[in-house]
Amino acid sequence: MVDAHPETAVPIVPGYAIWPFLLIAFGLAWGLVAALILFTDTITQLFGEVSATHPLFILAVYSPAIAAFAIVSWYGGWRGLKRFLSRLLLWRVSLGWYAVVILVIPLIFMAGSLLKGNLFTAPLPFTSFSAALSAMAFMLILGPIEEFGWRGLALPLLQRRLAPIWAGLVLGAIWAVWHVPAFFLGGTPQSAWGIMPFLIGSVAVSLILTALFNASRGSILLAALFHFQLNNPLWPDAQPYDTVFFVFAAAIVVWVQRDTMFARGQAITRVIPAP
Repeated sequence: MVDAHPETAVPIVPGYAIWPFLLIAFGLAWGLVAALILFTDTITQLFGEVSATHPLFILAVYSPAIAAFAIVSWYGGWRGLKRFLSRLLLWRVSLGWYAVVILVIPLIFMAGSLLKGNLFTAPLPFTSFSAALSAMAFMLILGPIEEFGWRGLALPLLQRRLAPIWAGLVLGAIWAVWHVPAFFLGGTPQSAWGIMPFLIGSVAVSLILTALFNASRGSILLAALFHFQLNNPLWPDAQPYDTVFFVFAAAIVVWVQRDTMFARGQAITRVIPAP
């Protein structure tokens, strides 16, 4: 659906597009993980051992982005997709939010690791500076790509009907459940974690991301950077204790941002921005 004049038309992604988005995101990811679980030996012979760098696992991780690109292209065409991707250029937000992304997230992992007892005892994850850079570069193009789907498309659609607090809770639950099959797949980071702390932590993180998303006027870039910090291989393994701190941080963010989190007036609802 577009405006009457093609020169200024702004393609609209309808609210009900959330359903085909979820169908593609869940169908592709869960189908691939199911294949990895059921046909491990055959797939291992073809593509190698299952790990975070396995091509089918990477494809599963990319499924929310694939779904988002498909939906946006269907309703907006190439012009709409370019405008959608222009949200990668949105970077203006208060310094407080940059402090959250750059400083608070690492501190949460360190505090959780301190409670876990491995902050000073765990061996360094990398043997060289180049190995650390390589791991960070890979994680930068893995998990953060999900944000084209979760915050890029799903959150604006949910905020058309729900206040940000509820949209964040709903999307957090969806996001958490989408990850569940990875807990049953050996060779993935999730296979060593507990499901319940991860589910609770995902909902808490979703609330923080919702506030950041609206404060940045719908930036996919900042959502992706936040997601990268969650997966940054430099931070210690703090599961499940980091969940406690993420819940605490989410409560603080919701309280500080209560004027916008409980009202729909300033919520970002457009998937494809106007020129």
